[in-house]
Amino acid sequence: MAKRNTTTILEVMYSVCCGLDIHKKTISACLLYTDKHGEQQIEIRKFGTFMCDLMHLRDWLLEHECPIVAMESTGIYWRPIHNVLEDHVKVVLVNARHIKNVPGRKTDIKDSKWLAGLLRHGLVRGSYIPPKEVREWRDLTRLRKQYVRSLSDYKRRTQKLFESANIKIDSVASDLFGVTGRNLMTLLLENKKDITPDDIKACAKGQLKNKVEEMHKSIKGFFTDHHRNLLRSLLRLINSLEIEIENLNQRIHSVMSSNKELIDQMSQCPGLNEISSSAILAELGITLETFPTMEALSSWSGVCPGNNESAGKRHSGRSPVRNHHLKTLLIEAAWSAIKVKGSYYKAKYYRLKARRGSNKAIVAIAHRLLKAIYHIIKNGASYQELGQGHLIRKDKGARLRRLQKQAQEFGFRLVPVNP
Repeated sequence: MAKRNTTTILEVMYSVCCGLDIHKKTISACLLYTDKHGEQQIEIRKFGTFMCDLMHLRDWLLEHECPIVAMESTGIYWRPIHNVLEDHVKVVLVNARHIKNVPGRKTDIKDSKWLAGLLRHGLVRGSYIPPKEVREWRDLTRLRKQYVRSLSDYKRRTQKLFESANIKIDSVASDLFGVTGRNLMTLLLENKKDITPDDIKACAKGQLKNKVEEMHKSIKGFFTDHHRNLLRSLLRLINSLEIEIENLNQRIHSVMSSNKELIDQMSQCPGLNEISSSAILAELGITLETFPTMEALSSWSGVCPGNNESAGKRHSGRSPVRNHHLKTLLIEAAWSAIKVKGSYYKAKYYRLKARRGSNKAIVAIAHRLLKAIYHIIKNGASYQELGQGHLIRKDKGARLRRLQKQAQEFGFRLVPVNP
């Protein structure tokens, strides 16, 4: 009699586990466990999303001694469940894109069963959920980012309002919202019948004192009561946002004061200051335990090429990560870094730009900037500027061989100046 094959294809990683499919008002839960006879049992329940319902969910999981839960959610709806379960069971937040490409499982119950089955055999990977303190930093820095974007939007609206009224202040003053620009706006709101050059001179500050005549021409237009009311509304919003941004800056500085030394080390990198360093640290955390290697961090943030090869052919290398808060911060910092004179990043950017284009070159600079940040956070290293001559020194041998070959083609021979 042939011996029966008892080889297990998939190893059971968790004898008790639970899958949650989360929506705004309902939670579908599937609990998988092994009974005393060694048989797999399935228990399915539905819960609401009020606090009392979430407490019942937690008690149900603890009653069955469930050590781990995998949940899939859209948007922010996973946060309330995570708040309740965080200190009691291990929570795995699954990317819906990784588990949804299977036909035939299009109901909430089937989704939770499929998720629990994958978790039971260790076939799901959890998203990075930072500690509570870091999540609070994230909320502050991301809110500040939204306020800054809104502030820029309202400033552009103000410039558009002036254009529609034939006011050309920004054609003379480089900063419409500088001291001189704001003084001129106040002057326009006073509704004076005739604005004289003396009035303009009283508003001008700094180098703009030499451009009184040009500013007097620029402020002449069709500025009516309609434009005046719109300008008052826009300035109220702008002033309010500026106050909120300053309050957030103070709050961020206060809650992250314990990591001031680390933020100062990150700020030594070209393109980074205290604000951008705080925002990046809020996205990454202060330990990087979830990212064992630099490659893992680069892939997660989306600043390295994607991997798409089949049958020996390499297809599009576009990263699957599109909108990522950290990627946006790194790209913004990279644009600032390439403007630093004599820096390695500037030299590397223009070398890559000539071959790959500006968009790919700036992502490559963001990748290199992330490398520096990784070693600063992970290993406590200090930033060392290589300088724009680093690339020339690095490629010295290859450059010399290329020049010697070109000289021989023209019938010359290169010799060292100081043999």
